[in-house]
Amino acid sequence: MAKMFHVPLSPFCRKVRLSLAEKKIGVDLVEEKYWEADADFLRRNPAAKVPVLQLDGIIMSESGPICEYLEETRPEPSLLPKDPVARLEVRRLVNWFDDKFHHEVTSKLLYERVNKKMMGQGYPDSKNVKAGAKAIKYHLDYMTWLLDHRRWLAGDQMTLADFAAAAHLSSLDYISDVDWNRSAVVKDWYAKIKSRPAFRNILADQVPGFPPPRHYNDLDF
Repeated sequence: MAKMFHVPLSPFCRKVRLSLAEKKIGVDLVEEKYWEADADFLRRNPAAKVPVLQLDGIIMSESGPICEYLEETRPEPSLLPKDPVARLEVRRLVNWFDDKFHHEVTSKLLYERVNKKMMGQGYPDSKNVKAGAKAIKYHLDYMTWLLDHRRWLAGDQMTLADFAAAAHLSSLDYISDVDWNRSAVVKDWYAKIKSRPAFRNILADQVPGFPPPRHYNDLDF
């Protein structure tokens, strides 16, 4: 069985976990306090970041390359379309969420509210929290525009772009930082992806000191 070193609320770990689950690849999850820079963990990934996946006798790091490897070695069910232009759009949106959304929203809300406390780095910076709360509105509006024109974020089929977005939003939803009333179409999209079997383990996550909101595990919320 594969082994993955992860942090439960890390959107990058969640994206990989969703890909593994969708492709029905069993994985043993090991929670890793990467900020403590444990020597054994640093040997696996000198960058001291999660996720780190052990699979096929290989130690892999960085969520993007890991997901691409899974797609190349386990192509069914596919999370990347065959058409090059469609694949380009999926990769663009994965990068949108893992770079722009992460920088403008996730790092300002989740990292300030949760990661700082876990790492013993003090209290949330109110300026960052306000900036993140403002920025997420723009991103939800952009998702609304996409979903008004498409069945899924990148087109007519569910792809890695949807998993990347859901990984970030589910992490933020755990701390009640998503206003689902802002967009009915985004809420419907999330309910649809949240109901997939691949999401079950994600919804079972528990972070000590941070209980999830009541609606978190509900499929109809």
